[in-house]
Amino acid sequence: MSSSSRPRMTGIGRVLVIVYAIMALAATGRSFVQIVQRFDEAPLAYSLSAASAVVYILATLALVFAGSKGWYLTAWVAICFELVGVLVVGTLSLLLPDLFGHPTVWSWFGMGYLFVPLVLPFFGIWWLVTHRPVDATTTPDAASAAVAP
Repeated sequence: MSSSSRPRMTGIGRVLVIVYAIMALAATGRSFVQIVQRFDEAPLAYSLSAASAVVYILATLALVFAGSKGWYLTAWVAICFELVGVLVVGTLSLLLPDLFGHPTVWSWFGMGYLFVPLVLPFFGIWWLVTHRPVDATTTPDAASAAVAP
């Protein structure tokens, strides 16, 4: 079995990509409507919604193609940025509510999205840790033997 035939998008990986894709669509739609209709009311909040949309799109693509080392690294960067974003924006929205009078995807730790933005990066990081890409010179059996305790 070659490393390219190793199934990566099965089970929880597939569910994770689907949830990221749904979040990408939701954040993109929300930010588009906010920016087009009311950008002057809350430029910071609506720009953060657009930034979260870009992060979710990038994370979705990176998870799909995470079998290559470049996309794997991109997935790490996107998901860690997402985690920091939701924690910082969530905290600021609680401490400085006037700054976030208009909600963003990450406001109040993603409460408007049933806290999915808060939980999702932890699942993404878990998946990345447990699904490292295999070197082309290493067979999957050798790689799993090296990881096994």
